[in-house]
Amino acid sequence: MLRLTALYLYPVKSCRGLAVASAAVDAHGIVGDRRFLVVDAEGRFLTQRVHPRMALIETALSEGMLTLSASGAGSVSVAVGRPLRPTVGDKPRPTCTVTIWRDPVTADDCGDEPAAWLSAFLGLPCRLVHAGAAYSRPLPARKLPSTLDIRLSTRHEVSFADGFPFLVIAEESLADLNARLGAPLPMNRFRPNLVVAGAAPYAEDTWGRFRIGGVVFHGATRCGRCVVTTTDQLTAGRGPEPLRTLATYRRDAGGDVMFGRNLIHETKTGRLAVGDAVELL
Repeated sequence: MLRLTALYLYPVKSCRGLAVASAAVDAHGIVGDRRFLVVDAEGRFLTQRVHPRMALIETALSEGMLTLSASGAGSVSVAVGRPLRPTVGDKPRPTCTVTIWRDPVTADDCGDEPAAWLSAFLGLPCRLVHAGAAYSRPLPARKLPSTLDIRLSTRHEVSFADGFPFLVIAEESLADLNARLGAPLPMNRFRPNLVVAGAAPYAEDTWGRFRIGGVVFHGATRCGRCVVTTTDQLTAGRGPEPLRTLATYRRDAGGDVMFGRNLIHETKTGRLAVGDAVELL
């Protein structure tokens, strides 16, 4: 039987993620997932691709606060809500335009304190922004699967994730990869939202419409992998794997290395929990 065996969210894009037992789902994906973004002085997004030290930034969500911390660097906290609290003291929270890939979006600036902490830790001027009330980043129709019967009748949005609200990986896919490696790698190298068990290796490549708990998903595209998968999420060190091995048997016709499947969700509100059944529809 197919089951959801792990559930992850990443409060700040490219920073360390959180394993949770259950989570709510909204129009952008898992509530709290990649709703914050680190940007440079020009408002361009920063990721582990260029700044592997971002993997060392731990994130925590509790009691209306996002806390960032790192060994030897202390911590900083930001008040959060749904949306982010609209004022700082008695002043409106400023909005700004930032760029995630080619998408300009309106975000809420989180203030000078987290900006100073992140700038000191990463060694370059940067700021923390949040996907607040004015945020909108619709998925273009070209990214939606051609079989999706609601592709034109429903607006599909995405957070600060690279391109899709969800990424699913089967435990069996990682086990097959690890059997080919000299040293096994943990699932956190691939930063999925959903981990399932009970499937054949790489079965998720072919999934179309399926349900986990009360949430219906559609498989969109296989996920092309980048240098982030070679970054140890605990040390920020890098090596050649797993891309070197994946490239020997998981390249597509365009030369990209594939592992995992990007998803969109038909059900825009709901809840997911570890242990939920996965039902192919």
